[in-house]
Amino acid sequence: MNPYAYVPADDPLFGAVRIELDHEAGTLGVSGDGLPPVEIRRAPHTVPESHVPIGTRDPEHLTLLVDGAEETLRPSKGFLTRRSYRVEVVSGARECSYLLVPDSLGTSRLLRDERLLGVFTSSGDGRVSADWEAAGESERARDPYDTSVGYGLAAAFGTGAEPMWQLTLNAALDLWP
Repeated sequence: MNPYAYVPADDPLFGAVRIELDHEAGTLGVSGDGLPPVEIRRAPHTVPESHVPIGTRDPEHLTLLVDGAEETLRPSKGFLTRRSYRVEVVSGARECSYLLVPDSLGTSRLLRDERLLGVFTSSGDGRVSADWEAAGESERARDPYDTSVGYGLAAAFGTGAEPMWQLTLNAALDLWP
């Protein structure tokens, strides 16, 4: 993994998104014209895990700021099921919750209050792309806040996970002497 990456993304709805990921320092920044900035930081002196772009999934060692306001970040530990790799954000500023949850080997769905916003793909090196769902008549349109949160979570934690049977087999093989 590249310890530092500055990667521009071209979002189909919101244009240029700048992603700055520093795995070694444990920092991630997302910004763009009209987008509220997102910052995710790993606590100092936390030993980084190589398989997590931000370096940890421990919520006690992570801070999330969206447009300068601290939000509650709850990544799950990630073990035997795809759902165990989910990442939740509870937004006090927006009075809603976001969930990034793997749905295939390489992609994760972004939901706001249990409504699908789009599907994200991230290789774990700061490169992220989004495929937004069309907004229905009864739904709020996707907005810059959704975009910033989605790109931030996808870049910080990656997307996708192996199917449960593969994760279970890998865990069993790790226990084998």
